[in-house]
Amino acid sequence: MYENSNERLAGRRRLIKFTGASLLLTVNPLASQAAANRGPGVLAVRIWPAADYTRVAIEHGAPLKYTYFMVKNPERLVVDLEGIELNSVLETLANKVAADDPNIRLLRAGRYKPGIVRLVMDLKGEANPQVFELQPVGAYGHRLVLDVYPLNPPDPLLSLIDGKEPRAAVVENRVSSKSEARPEVPTEAKAEAKPEAKSEPLQVAEQKAVSRRSGRPVVDRLVTITLDPGHGGEDPGAVGSGGSFEKNVTLAVAKRLRAKIESEPNMRAVLTRDSDFFVPLHARVQKARRIQSDLFVSIHADAFVRPDANGSSVFVLSESGASSSAARYLAQKENAADLIGGVNIDVKDPVLARTLLDLSQTATISDSLKLGKAVLGELGGINRLHKATVEQAGFAVLKAPDIPSILVETAFISNPEEEKRLNDDAYQDKMAEAIFSGIKKYFAKNPPLAKSTLARLD
Repeated sequence: MYENSNERLAGRRRLIKFTGASLLLTVNPLASQAAANRGPGVLAVRIWPAADYTRVAIEHGAPLKYTYFMVKNPERLVVDLEGIELNSVLETLANKVAADDPNIRLLRAGRYKPGIVRLVMDLKGEANPQVFELQPVGAYGHRLVLDVYPLNPPDPLLSLIDGKEPRAAVVENRVSSKSEARPEVPTEAKAEAKPEAKSEPLQVAEQKAVSRRSGRPVVDRLVTITLDPGHGGEDPGAVGSGGSFEKNVTLAVAKRLRAKIESEPNMRAVLTRDSDFFVPLHARVQKARRIQSDLFVSIHADAFVRPDANGSSVFVLSESGASSSAARYLAQKENAADLIGGVNIDVKDPVLARTLLDLSQTATISDSLKLGKAVLGELGGINRLHKATVEQAGFAVLKAPDIPSILVETAFISNPEEEKRLNDDAYQDKMAEAIFSGIKKYFAKNPPLAKSTLARLD
Protein backbone atom coordinates (compact mmCIF):
# COMPACT_ATOMS: atom_id res chain seq x y z
CA MET A 1 0.00 0.00 0.00
CA TYR A 2 2.83 2.37 0.97
CA GLU A 3 4.75 1.63 -2.24
CA ASN A 4 1.67 2.22 -4.37
CA SER A 5 1.10 5.56 -2.65
CA ASN A 6 4.71 6.62 -3.28
CA GLU A 7 4.47 5.56 -6.90
CA ARG A 8 1.31 7.62 -7.42
CA LEU A 9 2.94 10.64 -5.76
CA ALA A 10 6.04 10.29 -7.92
CA GLY A 11 3.85 9.96 -11.01
CA ARG A 12 1.98 13.15 -10.14
CA ARG A 13 5.25 15.04 -9.65
CA ARG A 14 6.49 13.86 -13.04
CA LEU A 15 3.20 14.93 -14.64
CA ILE A 16 3.33 18.40 -13.05
CA LYS A 17 6.94 18.86 -14.07
CA PHE A 18 6.25 17.76 -17.66
CA THR A 19 3.11 19.89 -17.92
CA GLY A 20 4.90 23.02 -16.75
CA ALA A 21 7.71 22.44 -19.21
CA SER A 22 5.31 21.69 -22.05
CA LEU A 23 3.63 25.09 -21.79
CA LEU A 24 6.93 26.62 -22.85
CA LEU A 25 8.28 23.70 -24.86
CA THR A 26 11.19 24.61 -27.10
CA VAL A 27 14.09 22.29 -27.69
CA ASN A 28 16.76 22.48 -30.32
CA PRO A 29 20.42 21.42 -30.20
CA LEU A 30 21.83 24.94 -29.94
CA ALA A 31 19.38 26.00 -27.25
CA SER A 32 19.97 22.87 -25.17
CA GLN A 33 23.71 23.37 -25.30
CA ALA A 34 23.28 27.04 -24.40
CA ALA A 35 21.07 26.22 -21.43
CA ALA A 36 23.72 23.86 -20.08
CA ASN A 37 26.57 26.34 -20.45
CA ARG A 38 25.04 29.71 -19.67
CA GLY A 39 27.57 32.40 -18.98
CA PRO A 40 27.99 36.12 -19.59
CA GLY A 41 29.03 35.80 -23.24
CA VAL A 42 27.21 35.12 -26.50
CA LEU A 43 26.19 31.48 -26.58
CA ALA A 44 24.59 31.07 -29.98
CA VAL A 45 23.46 32.98 -33.04
CA ARG A 46 20.59 31.66 -35.18
CA ILE A 47 19.45 33.19 -38.47
CA TRP A 48 15.98 32.55 -39.96
CA PRO A 49 15.67 33.97 -43.51
CA ALA A 50 12.30 34.54 -45.20
CA ALA A 51 10.78 36.84 -47.79
CA ASP A 52 8.61 38.44 -45.09
CA TYR A 53 11.59 39.25 -42.88
CA THR A 54 14.88 37.80 -41.66
CA ARG A 55 15.39 37.20 -37.95
CA VAL A 56 18.76 37.07 -36.20
CA ALA A 57 18.54 35.73 -32.65
CA ILE A 58 21.59 36.29 -30.45
CA GLU A 59 21.43 34.17 -27.31
CA HIS A 60 23.51 35.27 -24.33
CA GLY A 61 23.93 34.18 -20.73
CA ALA A 62 22.95 37.44 -19.05
CA PRO A 63 21.22 40.73 -19.91
CA LEU A 64 23.39 43.03 -22.00
CA LYS A 65 23.33 46.66 -23.02
CA TYR A 66 23.06 47.47 -26.68
CA THR A 67 22.63 50.39 -29.05
CA TYR A 68 21.93 50.34 -32.76
CA PHE A 69 21.68 52.68 -35.72
CA MET A 70 21.26 52.59 -39.50
CA VAL A 71 23.80 53.66 -42.11
CA LYS A 72 22.84 54.63 -45.67
CA ASN A 73 24.51 54.02 -49.03
CA PRO A 74 24.97 51.12 -48.74
CA GLU A 75 22.25 50.11 -46.30
CA ARG A 76 23.64 48.73 -43.05
CA LEU A 77 22.41 47.99 -39.54
CA VAL A 78 25.03 48.52 -36.84
CA VAL A 79 24.59 47.06 -33.34
CA ASP A 80 27.00 47.65 -30.45
CA LEU A 81 26.95 45.04 -27.68
CA GLU A 82 28.39 46.21 -24.37
CA GLY A 83 29.98 44.13 -21.64
CA ILE A 84 31.06 41.20 -23.79
CA GLU A 85 34.16 40.14 -25.69
CA LEU A 86 34.55 38.65 -29.13
CA ASN A 87 34.30 34.86 -29.04
CA SER A 88 34.21 31.96 -31.50
CA VAL A 89 30.43 32.23 -31.95
CA LEU A 90 30.63 35.85 -33.05
CA GLU A 91 33.74 35.29 -35.17
CA THR A 92 31.87 32.82 -37.37
CA LEU A 93 28.84 35.05 -38.04
CA ALA A 94 29.71 35.57 -41.72
CA ASN A 95 29.34 31.83 -42.36
CA LYS A 96 25.78 31.80 -41.02
CA VAL A 97 24.21 34.05 -43.66
CA ALA A 98 22.90 32.12 -46.65
CA ALA A 99 23.71 33.47 -50.11
CA ASP A 100 20.01 33.50 -50.99
CA ASP A 101 18.89 35.35 -47.85
CA PRO A 102 16.31 37.86 -49.18
CA ASN A 103 17.32 40.64 -46.80
CA ILE A 104 20.87 40.24 -45.45
CA ARG A 105 23.98 40.34 -47.63
CA LEU A 106 26.61 39.92 -44.92
CA LEU A 107 26.88 39.89 -41.12
CA ARG A 108 30.16 40.36 -39.31
CA ALA A 109 31.42 41.14 -35.81
CA GLY A 110 34.56 42.80 -34.48
CA ARG A 111 36.04 44.32 -31.33
CA TYR A 112 35.06 47.99 -31.44
CA LYS A 113 36.32 49.10 -28.01
CA PRO A 114 37.32 47.27 -24.84
CA GLY A 115 34.18 45.50 -23.66
CA ILE A 116 32.20 46.43 -26.78
CA VAL A 117 31.59 44.20 -29.79
CA ARG A 118 30.19 45.78 -32.95
CA LEU A 119 27.93 43.86 -35.33
CA VAL A 120 27.60 45.19 -38.87
CA MET A 121 24.81 43.83 -41.04
CA ASP A 122 25.00 44.64 -44.75
CA LEU A 123 21.48 44.69 -46.19
CA LYS A 124 20.23 43.91 -49.68
CA GLY A 125 17.86 46.87 -49.71
CA GLU A 126 16.15 49.49 -47.60
CA ALA A 127 14.84 48.00 -44.39
CA ASN A 128 12.84 48.78 -41.30
CA PRO A 129 14.65 46.87 -38.53
CA GLN A 130 13.25 46.02 -35.10
CA VAL A 131 15.70 45.30 -32.30
CA PHE A 132 14.41 44.01 -28.97
CA GLU A 133 15.20 41.66 -26.08
CA LEU A 134 13.46 38.49 -24.95
CA GLN A 135 13.61 37.12 -21.42
CA PRO A 136 14.70 33.51 -20.80
CA VAL A 137 11.99 30.99 -21.60
CA GLY A 138 12.08 27.21 -21.79
CA ALA A 139 15.54 26.08 -22.87
CA TYR A 140 16.49 29.53 -24.17
CA GLY A 141 18.55 32.08 -22.27
CA HIS A 142 18.40 35.84 -22.84
CA ARG A 143 17.93 36.69 -26.51
CA LEU A 144 18.58 39.85 -28.48
CA VAL A 145 16.46 39.76 -31.63
CA LEU A 146 17.26 41.66 -34.83
CA ASP A 147 14.26 41.52 -37.17
CA VAL A 148 15.01 42.94 -40.62
CA TYR A 149 11.79 43.86 -42.41
CA PRO A 150 12.13 45.07 -46.02
CA LEU A 151 10.87 48.63 -46.43
CA ASN A 152 8.56 47.37 -49.19
CA PRO A 153 7.40 43.99 -47.92
CA PRO A 154 5.82 41.42 -50.23
CA ASP A 155 2.09 41.96 -50.61
CA PRO A 156 0.28 38.66 -49.93
CA LEU A 157 -2.65 39.69 -52.12
CA LEU A 158 -0.45 40.51 -55.12
CA SER A 159 1.50 37.30 -54.57
CA LEU A 160 -1.78 35.42 -54.61
CA ILE A 161 -2.80 37.00 -57.91
CA ASP A 162 0.58 36.28 -59.47
CA GLY A 163 0.49 32.71 -58.21
CA LYS A 164 -2.90 31.76 -59.63
CA GLU A 165 -4.86 34.13 -61.82
CA PRO A 166 -8.61 33.64 -62.04
CA ARG A 167 -10.06 31.99 -65.10
CA ALA A 168 -12.27 34.15 -67.29
CA ALA A 169 -15.91 33.19 -66.97
CA VAL A 170 -18.55 34.13 -69.51
CA VAL A 171 -21.79 33.23 -67.79
CA GLU A 172 -25.40 34.19 -67.74
CA ASN A 173 -27.14 35.36 -64.61
CA ARG A 174 -28.43 31.92 -63.76
CA VAL A 175 -27.27 28.62 -62.32
CA SER A 176 -26.06 26.13 -64.90
CA SER A 177 -26.82 22.46 -64.46
CA LYS A 178 -24.00 19.96 -64.46
CA SER A 179 -24.83 18.91 -68.02
CA GLU A 180 -24.80 22.51 -69.29
CA ALA A 181 -21.64 23.65 -67.55
CA ARG A 182 -18.60 24.39 -69.69
CA PRO A 183 -15.18 23.48 -68.17
CA GLU A 184 -14.23 27.09 -67.55
CA VAL A 185 -17.50 28.10 -65.89
CA PRO A 186 -17.83 27.70 -62.10
CA THR A 187 -21.21 26.27 -61.13
CA GLU A 188 -23.10 26.16 -57.90
CA ALA A 189 -22.17 23.58 -55.32
CA LYS A 190 -24.89 21.06 -54.55
CA ALA A 191 -25.18 18.90 -51.49
CA GLU A 192 -25.88 15.83 -53.58
CA ALA A 193 -22.72 16.30 -55.63
CA LYS A 194 -19.67 14.24 -54.74
CA PRO A 195 -16.86 16.77 -54.19
CA GLU A 196 -14.61 14.12 -52.71
CA ALA A 197 -14.24 12.42 -56.08
CA LYS A 198 -10.78 13.33 -57.38
CA SER A 199 -11.92 13.46 -60.98
CA GLU A 200 -14.38 16.30 -60.38
CA PRO A 201 -13.25 19.83 -59.47
CA LEU A 202 -14.97 21.67 -56.67
CA GLN A 203 -17.98 23.58 -57.95
CA VAL A 204 -18.62 27.00 -56.40
CA ALA A 205 -21.25 29.70 -56.74
CA GLU A 206 -21.37 31.57 -60.02
CA GLN A 207 -21.01 35.28 -60.46
CA LYS A 208 -21.99 37.47 -63.36
CA ALA A 209 -19.00 38.46 -65.53
CA VAL A 210 -18.72 41.07 -68.27
CA SER A 211 -17.52 40.47 -71.80
CA ARG A 212 -13.82 40.45 -72.65
CA ARG A 213 -14.51 42.87 -75.49
CA SER A 214 -15.72 45.63 -73.20
CA GLY A 215 -12.36 45.99 -71.46
CA ARG A 216 -14.17 46.14 -68.14
CA PRO A 217 -13.13 43.97 -65.20
CA VAL A 218 -13.83 40.27 -65.47
CA VAL A 219 -14.72 38.91 -62.04
CA ASP A 220 -14.37 35.28 -61.04
CA ARG A 221 -15.23 33.66 -57.71
CA LEU A 222 -12.27 31.82 -56.29
CA VAL A 223 -12.25 30.01 -52.98
CA THR A 224 -9.29 31.25 -50.92
CA ILE A 225 -7.92 29.13 -48.08
CA THR A 226 -5.18 30.17 -45.66
CA LEU A 227 -3.08 27.26 -44.43
CA ASP A 228 -1.18 27.85 -41.23
CA PRO A 229 1.74 25.48 -40.48
CA GLY A 230 2.14 25.75 -36.71
CA HIS A 231 5.30 27.09 -35.04
CA GLY A 232 8.53 27.76 -37.00
CA GLY A 233 11.91 29.42 -36.61
CA GLU A 234 12.81 29.97 -32.96
CA ASP A 235 9.73 27.98 -31.96
CA PRO A 236 10.11 24.28 -32.88
CA GLY A 237 6.79 23.30 -31.31
CA ALA A 238 6.55 19.83 -29.79
CA VAL A 239 9.51 17.50 -30.17
CA GLY A 240 9.19 13.75 -30.67
CA SER A 241 11.29 11.13 -28.91
CA GLY A 242 13.04 10.52 -32.21
CA GLY A 243 14.00 14.18 -32.50
CA SER A 244 11.31 15.29 -34.96
CA PHE A 245 10.23 18.91 -34.72
CA GLU A 246 6.55 19.72 -34.98
CA LYS A 247 7.36 22.80 -37.09
CA ASN A 248 8.85 20.62 -39.85
CA VAL A 249 5.96 18.15 -39.95
CA THR A 250 3.32 20.87 -40.07
CA LEU A 251 5.05 22.65 -42.95
CA ALA A 252 5.40 19.43 -44.94
CA VAL A 253 1.71 18.56 -44.55
CA ALA A 254 0.65 22.14 -45.33
CA LYS A 255 2.65 22.19 -48.57
CA ARG A 256 1.06 18.92 -49.66
CA LEU A 257 -2.37 20.29 -48.84
CA ARG A 258 -1.64 23.50 -50.76
CA ALA A 259 -0.73 21.48 -53.86
CA LYS A 260 -4.06 19.62 -53.70
CA ILE A 261 -6.03 22.84 -53.27
CA GLU A 262 -4.17 24.53 -56.12
CA SER A 263 -4.99 21.60 -58.41
CA GLU A 264 -8.63 22.69 -58.33
CA PRO A 265 -9.47 25.22 -61.08
CA ASN A 266 -11.32 27.60 -58.76
CA MET A 267 -9.45 27.21 -55.48
CA ARG A 268 -6.27 28.79 -54.22
CA ALA A 269 -4.21 28.51 -51.05
CA VAL A 270 -1.78 30.70 -49.15
CA LEU A 271 0.64 29.60 -46.43
CA THR A 272 1.25 31.81 -43.40
CA ARG A 273 4.85 30.63 -43.69
CA ASP A 274 6.45 28.72 -46.55
CA SER A 275 9.78 28.03 -44.88
CA ASP A 276 11.32 27.76 -41.42
CA PHE A 277 10.66 31.11 -39.75
CA PHE A 278 8.51 32.32 -36.89
CA VAL A 279 5.19 34.08 -37.49
CA PRO A 280 3.44 35.71 -34.48
CA LEU A 281 -0.07 34.43 -33.83
CA HIS A 282 -1.73 37.77 -34.60
CA ALA A 283 0.19 38.04 -37.88
CA ARG A 284 -1.20 34.68 -39.01
CA VAL A 285 -4.73 35.96 -38.45
CA GLN A 286 -3.88 39.29 -40.06
CA LYS A 287 -2.55 37.65 -43.22
CA ALA A 288 -5.70 35.56 -43.62
CA ARG A 289 -7.91 38.63 -43.27
CA ARG A 290 -5.75 40.68 -45.64
CA ILE A 291 -6.41 38.28 -48.51
CA GLN A 292 -10.08 37.85 -47.50
CA SER A 293 -9.76 34.12 -46.93
CA ASP A 294 -12.83 31.91 -47.00
CA LEU A 295 -11.27 29.46 -44.54
CA PHE A 296 -8.35 29.29 -42.12
CA VAL A 297 -6.78 25.89 -41.35
CA SER A 298 -4.01 25.70 -38.74
CA ILE A 299 -1.99 22.46 -38.80
CA HIS A 300 -0.25 20.99 -35.75
CA ALA A 301 1.20 17.74 -34.36
CA ASP A 302 1.05 17.93 -30.59
CA ALA A 303 2.78 16.22 -27.67
CA PHE A 304 1.28 14.97 -24.45
CA VAL A 305 2.57 13.88 -21.04
CA ARG A 306 2.06 10.20 -21.90
CA PRO A 307 3.82 8.69 -24.94
CA ASP A 308 0.87 6.36 -25.54
CA ALA A 309 -1.51 9.27 -26.29
CA ASN A 310 -2.53 9.01 -29.94
CA GLY A 311 -5.07 10.03 -32.53
CA SER A 312 -6.18 13.05 -34.55
CA SER A 313 -8.30 15.96 -33.31
CA VAL A 314 -9.96 19.11 -34.64
CA PHE A 315 -10.49 22.27 -32.58
CA VAL A 316 -12.42 25.49 -33.10
CA LEU A 317 -12.70 28.67 -31.08
CA SER A 318 -14.87 28.77 -27.98
CA GLU A 319 -16.75 31.83 -26.75
CA SER A 320 -17.38 30.38 -23.31
CA GLY A 321 -14.49 28.28 -22.07
CA ALA A 322 -12.88 25.06 -23.24
CA SER A 323 -14.89 21.92 -23.97
CA SER A 324 -12.46 19.82 -21.90
CA SER A 325 -9.43 20.20 -19.67
CA ALA A 326 -7.27 18.72 -22.45
CA ALA A 327 -8.54 21.35 -24.91
CA ARG A 328 -7.79 24.11 -22.40
CA TYR A 329 -4.29 22.72 -21.81
CA LEU A 330 -3.61 22.56 -25.54
CA ALA A 331 -4.83 26.13 -26.11
CA GLN A 332 -2.55 27.38 -23.32
CA LYS A 333 0.41 25.64 -24.95
CA GLU A 334 -0.31 26.97 -28.42
CA ASN A 335 -0.96 30.50 -27.15
CA ALA A 336 2.48 30.41 -25.48
CA ALA A 337 4.11 30.18 -28.92
CA ASP A 338 4.64 33.96 -29.02
CA LEU A 339 6.73 33.75 -25.83
CA ILE A 340 8.96 31.11 -27.37
CA GLY A 341 9.15 32.37 -30.93
CA GLY A 342 9.60 35.93 -29.72
CA VAL A 343 7.30 38.90 -30.32
CA ASN A 344 8.24 42.55 -30.04
CA ILE A 345 5.65 43.68 -27.48
CA ASP A 346 6.36 47.35 -28.24
CA VAL A 347 4.74 47.00 -31.65
CA LYS A 348 0.99 46.78 -31.22
CA ASP A 349 -1.90 47.15 -33.60
CA PRO A 350 -4.91 48.43 -31.60
CA VAL A 351 -7.34 47.48 -34.35
CA LEU A 352 -5.96 43.96 -34.47
CA ALA A 353 -5.98 43.77 -30.67
CA ARG A 354 -9.70 44.50 -30.71
CA THR A 355 -10.15 41.89 -33.41
CA LEU A 356 -8.44 39.22 -31.30
CA LEU A 357 -10.68 40.07 -28.36
CA ASP A 358 -13.85 40.24 -30.42
CA LEU A 359 -16.20 37.54 -29.19
CA SER A 360 -19.15 38.55 -31.36
CA GLN A 361 -18.46 35.78 -33.82
CA THR A 362 -21.24 33.29 -33.19
CA ALA A 363 -21.97 32.80 -36.89
CA THR A 364 -18.30 32.26 -37.71
CA ILE A 365 -17.93 29.71 -34.92
CA SER A 366 -21.00 27.89 -36.20
CA ASP A 367 -19.42 27.61 -39.65
CA SER A 368 -16.13 26.58 -38.04
CA LEU A 369 -17.89 23.72 -36.28
CA LYS A 370 -19.40 22.55 -39.60
CA LEU A 371 -15.97 22.67 -41.25
CA GLY A 372 -14.36 20.92 -38.27
CA LYS A 373 -16.93 18.13 -38.34
CA ALA A 374 -16.38 17.54 -42.06
CA VAL A 375 -12.59 17.39 -41.66
CA LEU A 376 -12.75 15.23 -38.54
CA GLY A 377 -14.92 12.70 -40.36
CA GLU A 378 -12.28 12.36 -43.08
CA LEU A 379 -9.39 12.11 -40.60
CA GLY A 380 -11.17 9.17 -38.99
CA GLY A 381 -10.64 7.24 -42.20
CA ILE A 382 -6.84 7.30 -41.91
CA ASN A 383 -6.17 7.53 -38.17
CA ARG A 384 -7.77 6.88 -34.82
CA LEU A 385 -9.65 9.92 -33.54
CA HIS A 386 -8.42 11.17 -30.19
CA LYS A 387 -11.86 12.71 -29.67
CA ALA A 388 -14.94 11.71 -31.65
CA THR A 389 -16.28 15.28 -31.69
CA VAL A 390 -14.89 18.70 -32.56
CA GLU A 391 -13.49 20.37 -29.43
CA GLN A 392 -13.44 24.06 -28.52
CA ALA A 393 -11.02 26.30 -26.63
CA GLY A 394 -9.63 29.85 -26.68
CA PHE A 395 -6.96 29.51 -29.39
CA ALA A 396 -5.60 32.95 -30.32
CA VAL A 397 -4.82 31.83 -33.86
CA LEU A 398 -8.51 30.99 -34.49
CA LYS A 399 -9.87 34.43 -33.56
CA ALA A 400 -10.52 35.92 -36.99
CA PRO A 401 -14.07 37.21 -36.47
CA ASP A 402 -15.13 36.71 -40.08
CA ILE A 403 -13.31 33.57 -41.26
CA PRO A 404 -14.35 30.02 -40.35
CA SER A 405 -11.24 28.63 -38.67
CA ILE A 406 -10.10 25.23 -37.43
CA LEU A 407 -6.98 23.83 -35.81
CA VAL A 408 -6.09 20.27 -36.87
CA GLU A 409 -3.95 18.11 -34.61
CA THR A 410 -2.76 15.60 -37.20
CA ALA A 411 -1.37 13.16 -34.60
CA PHE A 412 0.75 13.05 -31.43
CA ILE A 413 4.40 13.55 -32.29
CA SER A 414 5.17 12.42 -28.73
CA ASN A 415 3.89 8.94 -29.64
CA PRO A 416 6.81 7.02 -31.24
CA GLU A 417 4.55 5.16 -33.67
CA GLU A 418 2.71 8.29 -34.77
CA GLU A 419 5.96 10.25 -34.96
CA LYS A 420 7.25 7.68 -37.44
CA ARG A 421 4.09 7.97 -39.56
CA LEU A 422 4.17 11.78 -39.45
CA ASN A 423 7.61 11.68 -41.10
CA ASP A 424 6.46 9.28 -43.82
CA ASP A 425 5.77 10.89 -47.21
CA ALA A 426 2.85 8.60 -48.00
CA TYR A 427 1.18 9.23 -44.64
CA GLN A 428 1.67 12.99 -44.94
CA ASP A 429 -0.08 12.81 -48.31
CA LYS A 430 -2.96 10.81 -46.81
CA MET A 431 -3.32 13.40 -44.07
CA ALA A 432 -3.37 16.26 -46.59
CA GLU A 433 -5.89 14.38 -48.74
CA ALA A 434 -8.17 13.79 -45.74
CA ILE A 435 -8.16 17.48 -44.78
CA PHE A 436 -8.75 18.45 -48.42
CA SER A 437 -11.65 16.03 -48.74
CA GLY A 438 -13.20 17.49 -45.57
CA ILE A 439 -12.88 21.01 -46.96
CA LYS A 440 -14.63 20.00 -50.19
CA LYS A 441 -17.43 18.31 -48.27
CA TYR A 442 -17.90 21.47 -46.24
CA PHE A 443 -18.20 23.63 -49.37
CA ALA A 444 -20.60 21.17 -50.98
CA LYS A 445 -23.10 21.94 -48.23
CA ASN A 446 -22.00 25.54 -47.54
CA PRO A 447 -21.22 27.32 -50.84
CA PRO A 448 -18.96 30.34 -50.29
CA LEU A 449 -20.56 33.76 -50.23
CA ALA A 450 -19.71 36.40 -52.83
CA LYS A 451 -17.11 38.28 -50.84
CA SER A 452 -13.63 37.18 -51.97
CA THR A 453 -13.44 38.11 -55.62
CA LEU A 454 -10.60 39.13 -57.86
CA ALA A 455 -10.98 41.60 -60.70
CA ARG A 456 -8.63 42.09 -63.62
CA LEU A 457 -8.69 43.92 -66.93
CA ASP A 458 -8.82 41.58 -69.88
